[in-house]
Amino acid sequence: MAKVDVSRIRDFSVVAHGGAGKTTLVEAMLYSAGAVDRMGSIDAGNTVTDFDPEEIERKITIGSAVAFCDWNDHRLNIIDTPGYMNFIEEMRGALRVSDGAVIIVSAISGVKAETERIWSYACEFELPRIMFVNKMDRENASFSRAVSEIESSFESEAIPLNIPIGEGPSFEGVVDVVRMKAYGFEDGRSREREMPPELSGEIERYRKKLVEKIAEADDELLERYLEGGELTEEEILKGVREGSLTRRFIPVVCGSAVQGAGVDLLLETIVQCLPSPAEMARISPVKGRDPRDGSEVVRNPSEDEPFSAYVFKTVADPFAGKLTLMRVYSGLLKADSNVYNSSRETKERIGQVFYLFGKKQVPAQKLGPGEIGVVAKLKATCTGDTLCDEAAPVVFEKVRFAEPIISYAIAPKSKGDEEKVSTGLQRILEEDPTLRFHRDNETKEMIISGMGQVHIEVALQKLKRKFGVDVEMKTPKIPYRETIKKGAKAQGKYKKQSGGRGQYGDCWIEIEPLPRGGGFEFVDRIVGGVIPRQYIPAVEKGIVEAMKEGVLAGYPMVDVKVTLYDGSYHSVDSSEMAFKIAGSLAIKKAAAEARPVLLEPIMRVEVITPDDALGAVIGDLNAKRGKVQGVEPQAGSQKITALVPMAEMLTYANQLHSLTSGRGLYTMEFSHYEEVPGHIAQKLIEERKAEKEAE
Repeated sequence: MAKVDVSRIRDFSVVAHGGAGKTTLVEAMLYSAGAVDRMGSIDAGNTVTDFDPEEIERKITIGSAVAFCDWNDHRLNIIDTPGYMNFIEEMRGALRVSDGAVIIVSAISGVKAETERIWSYACEFELPRIMFVNKMDRENASFSRAVSEIESSFESEAIPLNIPIGEGPSFEGVVDVVRMKAYGFEDGRSREREMPPELSGEIERYRKKLVEKIAEADDELLERYLEGGELTEEEILKGVREGSLTRRFIPVVCGSAVQGAGVDLLLETIVQCLPSPAEMARISPVKGRDPRDGSEVVRNPSEDEPFSAYVFKTVADPFAGKLTLMRVYSGLLKADSNVYNSSRETKERIGQVFYLFGKKQVPAQKLGPGEIGVVAKLKATCTGDTLCDEAAPVVFEKVRFAEPIISYAIAPKSKGDEEKVSTGLQRILEEDPTLRFHRDNETKEMIISGMGQVHIEVALQKLKRKFGVDVEMKTPKIPYRETIKKGAKAQGKYKKQSGGRGQYGDCWIEIEPLPRGGGFEFVDRIVGGVIPRQYIPAVEKGIVEAMKEGVLAGYPMVDVKVTLYDGSYHSVDSSEMAFKIAGSLAIKKAAAEARPVLLEPIMRVEVITPDDALGAVIGDLNAKRGKVQGVEPQAGSQKITALVPMAEMLTYANQLHSLTSGRGLYTMEFSHYEEVPGHIAQKLIEERKAEKEAE
């Protein structure tokens, strides 16, 4: 493929809430630009960018995918992104390497909760953006309503560059208010047509709004406009570009991705309104730090600069090996070369270099500034790493992905597959930084955490497809604890005689509660050698081991002080083992008499909720035995801080999504342990007893 000058590259992500039509729009772009000779569809499962079996089966985008096309001597590198909340964090990684965003708003449903989240991501990376009002051909479509929602939701002025001719089933074209031309559509291509006279008033209104917005940014143009003069088409186009790049307003265009209607005009708008890598570097310089001294480093999009690239996605392929997707910011990445991973301080060998067109790899000899490509079989490199020239190292800041919000325990369906589960999931974790996996030492369960139930289900589907391991999901066990509420004394005596040498150990202990979080304390008050010194550690060891399974429900015992104050021994029959057993017997007896209680983990929860759902969310937290600590107003939302039992939070992600129509967010971390209410404790004890009997 011929190299394209960096000034003619456009790197952008297509983003929207789930179901808005991102993948279909990308497909229509590729078709309009001639990159494919027929449009695929979601229903047929043959689109360029939705190619994973899980995406085809569920008919949703799960992972970001890259494609490219050429339009009017410009190279457009397009990233199709997920929009459903379970997978939306992957969009953040795509926007990290984009210079702009095409945000789709449905003409039917308008701005949704996910759209607001996406907007905040685009703001995080200071990206210029274009709004595409999609589904103009659908029943109940309304362009004016969508534009109004864009302005009210994002507090930015939306400036339509084209407006629809008809809406819903009567949608038949668009009017370009910049060039004052009307277009109909035929086979996904625009065809100039007569201006619709019935829309003359509306066209004039939108045209006036556009021209006024352009003129007010330039004193000379404003003076001419106020004196009744006209702006030339060239001046308007220049003003549209300047307004978009500086984010003074949002350019809006419309159409139908399914019909391909208005898509070629969108491509024109992308070239016109989104920046090249060189322009984006002037707007927002590409900065990193020198790992040698921590000083700031700026990288310009030039082939003459030292090589630098950011890895934004990793794909684990059991056949092709690991695929590493990257955006080059400076210099050249050549095939058969060596690069330096400054994030991990290691060298990597580059074999072949490819462009990506969905799952198809297109060979390239080198990747230059602004280009997006892929290499295979890098050993140490992961998502978020920086690759660079070792002689001029730089580390770019990693994207900070949200922490997982829901966890499940998993177990292989076939015995003996535990190692395969662990190995396979580690590979899948390489390609999905929002997943977590660990083995709980206390419950002995394998725990997988993600952004939602569907997210985890998809990861386990991939585990089965790619690595041949089938697992089942279940709710993870809660790490309850046991403690005591009063002091008690008890004797532990172990005596065994069965011919030959016997076993004898005898100890007296006193136990008392410690403050919450006090752990375990052992005090030796033996005097006069009633228990020889060499046996005292054995008593403590027996107590500690017995405390791993408390007397109520077999949960670990905590916050207990144990004092060893008396005992006896036998000069022949006593042994460490005997005193260890004696210590174990003593703690069990004493704990049973010291009012044992169950403790449960309490989580510190922060919930961000829209104002209109505040009451419902607080009510729900109260119903979960939560204690609201405070409510803090934020921009358009409220932050609730509460202490809630972990047992009540296992499926909270789904419940919060329902309460807030998908607009709520939450984080939680362990706070402390508290006593379980009596009626709940009794139920837990009975359940635990039944489990042990079943075993």
